[in-house]
Amino acid sequence: MRFEPHFGGPDRPRGYLRDLLAEHVAAVPRGGEIDWVTYYFRDRQLAEELLRAHRRGVHVRLTIERIPRTEHANHRVLAMLSGPGGLGEGFRAVAHAPPPGFASRPHLHEKIYCFSAPEPVGLVGSFNPSGDDPEEEPEIIDEILDQDRGHNMLVAIHDRHLVAGLVRHARRIHAGNHGILERFDWTMNRTLHSAETTIHFWPRIGPNPVSRLLARFGSGCKAHFVASHIKGSRATSDFVGLARRGASVEILAESTRRRVPAFIEKRLVDAGVKLVRFPHRANIPMHNKFGLLEDHTARWVVFGSYNWTSRARWLNHEISIVSSDRDLFDAFAQRWEAILEMASDKES
Repeated sequence: MRFEPHFGGPDRPRGYLRDLLAEHVAAVPRGGEIDWVTYYFRDRQLAEELLRAHRRGVHVRLTIERIPRTEHANHRVLAMLSGPGGLGEGFRAVAHAPPPGFASRPHLHEKIYCFSAPEPVGLVGSFNPSGDDPEEEPEIIDEILDQDRGHNMLVAIHDRHLVAGLVRHARRIHAGNHGILERFDWTMNRTLHSAETTIHFWPRIGPNPVSRLLARFGSGCKAHFVASHIKGSRATSDFVGLARRGASVEILAESTRRRVPAFIEKRLVDAGVKLVRFPHRANIPMHNKFGLLEDHTARWVVFGSYNWTSRARWLNHEISIVSSDRDLFDAFAQRWEAILEMASDKES
């Protein structure tokens, strides 16, 4: 088995994905290695699991965003892991300055969790360990929403070649200087390949690989996307162009207008895209980020941390996996149907 998808959501136990990470941490023996890159990290119990691993002789490298959109969200875990008794040189919090010509700050938005043992595995997807128990700062959850209950996913990758590449990438993130020229560093954003799967990284120069994939499809194509964020004219144009070339395009989007503005929705609908907003439910986000593309010649699944936004396209550290693996496609297609059913169930 090369891929093992795991989906969180209100139909799963609360904390299903954070518990999955905790189980992997606990299973790494002395002498093993853990390499993580993530955006939000507020889960102090999970941070303590990493400290236990460190104390028993596991080499832990963790890189997180120092200044996320909710700026003080990571401060408690940052203090735990950077202070006395923390991870030492194994911990790094990264903050980027806005590059020339941009008002926005780039973010370290990737979510990569790699473990060397009992078998090498890398988990990639949309989930940040951003909940805490007990929750002492509910105002943060009001802002970023409850990821432990929301729609998220992590895909366990067992392909050793891909896992080794993910580990190398995570370590470059950990050691890098993160200056304004990092998008030109081919070692930082080098694409990973296997027989049916390609892993792309941002920031990058040159054409956007996800846009190039969508540009290959048109009449006769069925395209389904689950999107937590859609912002920016270029990102929206990917969907608009797909629909105008004759594809059947359906998007299941986050309910909030901040993440998917009303004018973006209008542009998509005017182009023939069917857009369904996941019903608003208290603090439960639609945070999944995946797409399904199929026609008479091919079926592709696209997933990762990459949002359909200008910040993701031009500034952030992001990861996107593109695969034609049949079992992986089928698993995401089943999840699409399950989420769509939940979206139509007003009482769920």
